[in-house]
Amino acid sequence: MRHFLLLVPLLSAAPAAAQDIVVTGRGLSDRPGDRAFDTVTIAADRIAASASARLENVLADVAGLQQFRRSDSRSANPTSQGISLRGIGGNASSRALLVLDGVPQADPFGGWVAFPAYATDRIARIRVTRGGGSGYLGPGALAGTVELDSDTPTAAAPLRASLAYGSRESTDARASAALVRGAGVATLSAAYARGDGFIPTVAEDRGPADRAAPYEQASVALRTIVALGTTAELQANAAAFTDTRDRGTAFTRNRSQGADASLRLVGRGAWGWSALAYLQTRAFASQFAGVDAARTTATQTLDQYSTPATGLGARLEMAPPVGAGNDLRLGADVRALSGRTQEFYTFVTARPTRRRMAGGDTRTTGVFADASITRGAWVATLGGRVDRWQITRGMLFEAPLAGGAALTDTRFPDRSGTQATGRAGLAWSPASVLTLRAAGYRGWRLPTLNELYRPFRVGPDATAANAALSPERLTGVDAGVTLTPRAGFSLSAGVFRNHLAGAIANVTAGTGPGTFPGVGFVAGTYRVRRNLDAIRSSGVEVEARGTIGAITALASWSHVDPRVAAAGPAAALDGLRPAQTPLDQLSATLGWRDGERSLSATLRHVARQFEDDANTRTLAPATTLDTALAFPLTATLALEARAENLFDTRVEAGISGADVIERATPRTVWLGLRFRGG
Repeated sequence: MRHFLLLVPLLSAAPAAAQDIVVTGRGLSDRPGDRAFDTVTIAADRIAASASARLENVLADVAGLQQFRRSDSRSANPTSQGISLRGIGGNASSRALLVLDGVPQADPFGGWVAFPAYATDRIARIRVTRGGGSGYLGPGALAGTVELDSDTPTAAAPLRASLAYGSRESTDARASAALVRGAGVATLSAAYARGDGFIPTVAEDRGPADRAAPYEQASVALRTIVALGTTAELQANAAAFTDTRDRGTAFTRNRSQGADASLRLVGRGAWGWSALAYLQTRAFASQFAGVDAARTTATQTLDQYSTPATGLGARLEMAPPVGAGNDLRLGADVRALSGRTQEFYTFVTARPTRRRMAGGDTRTTGVFADASITRGAWVATLGGRVDRWQITRGMLFEAPLAGGAALTDTRFPDRSGTQATGRAGLAWSPASVLTLRAAGYRGWRLPTLNELYRPFRVGPDATAANAALSPERLTGVDAGVTLTPRAGFSLSAGVFRNHLAGAIANVTAGTGPGTFPGVGFVAGTYRVRRNLDAIRSSGVEVEARGTIGAITALASWSHVDPRVAAAGPAAALDGLRPAQTPLDQLSATLGWRDGERSLSATLRHVARQFEDDANTRTLAPATTLDTALAFPLTATLALEARAENLFDTRVEAGISGADVIERATPRTVWLGLRFRGG
């Protein structure tokens, strides 16, 4: 915030001669070689038309991009909201790399995504690249990358605000103000959302212990962009959020908080360059409960009362002049993460008897190069990076609260290693309406601190951590075709095959009641985090878009058939599907827009998927319909009506060890006003 306040006077004092300079707020231009990869762009108008106005639901436009569970950020446990692509499975840690204005966004401790931190009205563009090895954005792009670009307001609408009221006493409010000059932009925006929530447990499984799950969330963002001369600009960002949710019984409240700050210098002269530095802080707390078989009573089983985490990083990228038709990016980056969980557990007569601390530090330092050559109808690209990784200061400490000797006091050995990854691609356009592409890639991901050191429970089930986990490594190929028969129309189809070696999964290792290593007494299923031999995933992806006058149609379909290859302790999983991976995902939107008037409907389908690694619990398929309407009342004021899950489809999101089914968001209707003007 201090940087923002210092820069605002610079905008006011900018010389008149600089007024014709246009700032972009973005990094260096998109790479020409990206034509060789499977890339999907979600534009600002589509983001604004989302029925839920939530980022995770906007991302569902890209079939095959999914969270670990089907619930959104109003009812899901935040630790289940990792994102992935192409059906390679997940265990709540993201296997796709999410960046905002170049800054990695995954939680430093657990790898999940704090979706309430990203108000969709602040986002100008979402760019999803399927396939790993995107080295210029940093490590972690196993399954692909999701790039978010912040909105840069114009002088035409320096003030924006919206207020909506929805089902179950829900409120969604947003506002932003901008100081816009030719030499720069300064914006302040805020968002607030709350609701009484719905009961997550389905009706036939409920008991007296079940109740509605309310939520309350807020975020604020400060952003300044200042032109430095005619070819460079300074971008300063600061943001903070708070997110409180309940999971539908007593003792299931959780809270996430965070603050981010970043500075980025971008030069667009003969030598393009970008220098970025950022800081992230996160704090997470969560309670967990056990519910008796009749669901009459909930008792506290764990209090994860404090989980502070920090991410610190820097990145330098250069684009030297290499001649017409050529593009070269060179750079280096570093990202250091630190986090600790502090918990009370083993409750007796409603009071904890033990305390646990677990956590550590990780660091990755890498260098990268990415080059492309355009010659007529051909584009060839080749990129790679080399990373040095370190895992240090790992620890697990457990002791009785009454005093006495520690139950566990382990300092895990420091580890380090080197990973080389990259990708290559080729695109050919023999005619203006046709592009053929093919690519190969290799990516990697370091285990999160959460996976390495923290055991956890979900209801009667428990999962032990594993400090010996190795990095995941993915190798894949894909090929596709894109047809653009006329302006405003495109159809692309592609096939892919991925091999994820060392996939980290929660592997079933026993069934309670009983006492098991690393977690103690377990009434349900006992699991251990392990590196599987591999997950092999192959499939088909189709994207289509068409515009005729005021009507636009969008469609996306993903068909993926992943299988586990496992031996040793995980041999029982060999040939099974990874948990939480549907065979098919479909999203289709039909929209109409005439100035400020708009109407859209979005149909989404997700096929059945398995709740567990053993494929014994099945989540039913679900088809939902969302709608959104906007109608101007005056030149600056518009009426909005939105409906999520219009037909109140039962969307199963989870099954506990007691075969209790949890559902995702039911029908939710919104009515509101939107102001846009000066």
